[in-house]
Amino acid sequence: MATKSKKTNSMVDKKVGKAKKMGKRLLLLALVVLVLWVVTLIFAPSEVEYKPGTTTYIAGLELPANPNGEPVITHSGYSLLYSEEHEQPLWVAYHLTQEELYGTDSRKDNFRADPSIATGSATLADYKGSGYDRGHLAPAADFSWSEEAMSDSFFLSNMSPQAPDFNRGIWSTLEATVRNFADTEGDIYVVTGPVLTDGPYKTIGTNKVSVPKQYYKVILDYTEPELKAIGFVLPNEGSNARVETFATSVRQVEQLTNLDFFPKLPDPVEEKLETSFSVADWKFDSFQASAAQRQGFEKAEPTVQTKAHPLYTMAKGTLTKVLVMVKKQSLNLLDIFLPKSVMKQVQGIVS
Repeated sequence: MATKSKKTNSMVDKKVGKAKKMGKRLLLLALVVLVLWVVTLIFAPSEVEYKPGTTTYIAGLELPANPNGEPVITHSGYSLLYSEEHEQPLWVAYHLTQEELYGTDSRKDNFRADPSIATGSATLADYKGSGYDRGHLAPAADFSWSEEAMSDSFFLSNMSPQAPDFNRGIWSTLEATVRNFADTEGDIYVVTGPVLTDGPYKTIGTNKVSVPKQYYKVILDYTEPELKAIGFVLPNEGSNARVETFATSVRQVEQLTNLDFFPKLPDPVEEKLETSFSVADWKFDSFQASAAQRQGFEKAEPTVQTKAHPLYTMAKGTLTKVLVMVKKQSLNLLDIFLPKSVMKQVQGIVS
């Protein structure tokens, strides 16, 4: 009996000793968390009052270069360059303002062929039964400011065959994020389209509409005091990844698509804006506006977000990693004393 008691006491002592070591690690990690949290508070980017600069809207700034002088189709709210070979646009471009986001015209769903395309656009029959969505390039929700613009967004010249889980998932999220860019920056220039340089492609319908493998968007904020640009390239498939993971420079998108974006910019400015990007410069939220907010919208004085300090970026990333360590150490500590059946329940709650 004495031997058994000694063994029990020895096991308890080992558990207590192990728990003390883990407790010390947890205290140290908690101290690190506190320090990192203070750093993020001190160096977090802040919103400052916008001070108008000399930059104003430049007509046609959103239009990519058109070296061959091909006919550019202009509809209410957007322009496009159509590819007869692929039966969809090479690009769709438009200028989007904060005020336009709060329009009250509802979605029409009046998909139809575009009579402006001299060679004939894709048709409804091409998409029927294909398994692909008629995916907007310039999204309908960007044109709630005008009944005509909303209707024009449903021309099939503004469509491309998109996988349903892509069109209704990550692509829709990116569209809402771009609207948020317009809401927070005041106005932006947008160019979007399919990547049509990596064929051959599967086709649908009697018009043989190409099914792209990738899509792109490029966005330019040309309102002072902070000029910036960013690009996105996404595969034509569903994804649970965050939109930020698809971000890239405008120059990278140019090299992929063989297009020249924002050629009206002064060369030094274009070079600077198109060769670099930072996701920290943009607010990656999805724009939402209720009917009441749309009815009561009054143009607010815009604000700009100061660029994130390197210490903030470093501290925020490290803080996430340390919190994961804290969770792991806490579970290990509880595992010493709690029965396995209880631990399984705890792990199920926190996982």
